[in-house]
Amino acid sequence: MNNTTLGGATGIVPAPMARQPWEMLIPVLLLTCFGGLVLYSAGGGSMQPFATSHFIRFGVFMVMTGIIASMPREAVRVLTYPAYLMVLVMLLGVDVVGAVGGGSQRWLEFGPIRIQPSELMKPAVVLAMARFYETLPPGMIGSWRSLVPAGGLIALPMGLVLMQPDLGTSVAIAFGGVVVMFFAGLPLWWFLMAGGGLVAAMPLVFFFALHDYQRARVTTFLDPESDPLGAGYHIAQSKIAIGSGGLFGKGFNNGTQSHLEYLPEPHTDFVFATMAEEWGLMGGLFVLAMYGMILWWGTKVSRESQDRFCALLAAGATATIFFYIAINLLMVMGMAPAKGIPLPWMSHGGSSMMTNMICIGLLMMVNRWNQDAPRRGLAN
Repeated sequence: MNNTTLGGATGIVPAPMARQPWEMLIPVLLLTCFGGLVLYSAGGGSMQPFATSHFIRFGVFMVMTGIIASMPREAVRVLTYPAYLMVLVMLLGVDVVGAVGGGSQRWLEFGPIRIQPSELMKPAVVLAMARFYETLPPGMIGSWRSLVPAGGLIALPMGLVLMQPDLGTSVAIAFGGVVVMFFAGLPLWWFLMAGGGLVAAMPLVFFFALHDYQRARVTTFLDPESDPLGAGYHIAQSKIAIGSGGLFGKGFNNGTQSHLEYLPEPHTDFVFATMAEEWGLMGGLFVLAMYGMILWWGTKVSRESQDRFCALLAAGATATIFFYIAINLLMVMGMAPAKGIPLPWMSHGGSSMMTNMICIGLLMMVNRWNQDAPRRGLAN
């Protein structure tokens, strides 16, 4: 019995409620609530300054997600390129009049509202790439016409973001776009050649393209003990916090690494370490299970899509969420260079939550299109 039958035929559950993808929404809600508990502890046993704003942001962005999920197919197709161009103009605006914070110029300020356009560009690139490959004739896949324009859609925002400078976000933009290119069917050897070229260029990038603080992150990742009180301090304290949690943790609001301020950024980049210290391995497994359910649902939406645009859009949105999860977890465990990538629905960060909720909205939108397609005869 499907959701529509449950709601429409029996009347047990209203049809609009039954049609919602609860297999994804419940994990997102649970992660947000669990994140609020961790932020309550990170705030010293208080809802302020982290937990309250965390829940408020989620509520606001949930409304935005619902609006995105309800958008009609043709309107999205028409608005895709204008939306991409608008975000690109905003990135140009950052370079001209953007606000500076932490040594980087990444934000636009409109009164009390502060927007990071580079975060908006992650789903915008996925949308633009999916639209491009939808309109590209299948016979051109494998020719330069499938590569050069798509490469430009990725390279333009990457270049502007690198000027801020923000290497991590530029890589995230590229990741979502490249995933769409892969699933669009571009030849595998192109990706292998590009990967080999990147590996060969790494020494040049390291010595001539990276800033001093970026090179320090790489050397600390390769040898964390080389500067345990300097560049390696964050990762060392994160490992201590995670390891000290044991199987069941030290107990809610009893973390010492975060409460005694040994753990830097316990409410943002290193929120997983804060959680692991108090909730232990079992808490970590719960978080991983919730993320696994969300990503599994996203891949299912892509597989069940009725056309190329939907399939590529869902794959790219899922890949964007995966990038956040994977990089943050690898970073806090010392398996990737330290980078300011928040953990979705758990970290205290408005820009990252906005991006991930946009991706959830896009997935819900495609899922609704998939449900409606058989009845409307839209399969193509």
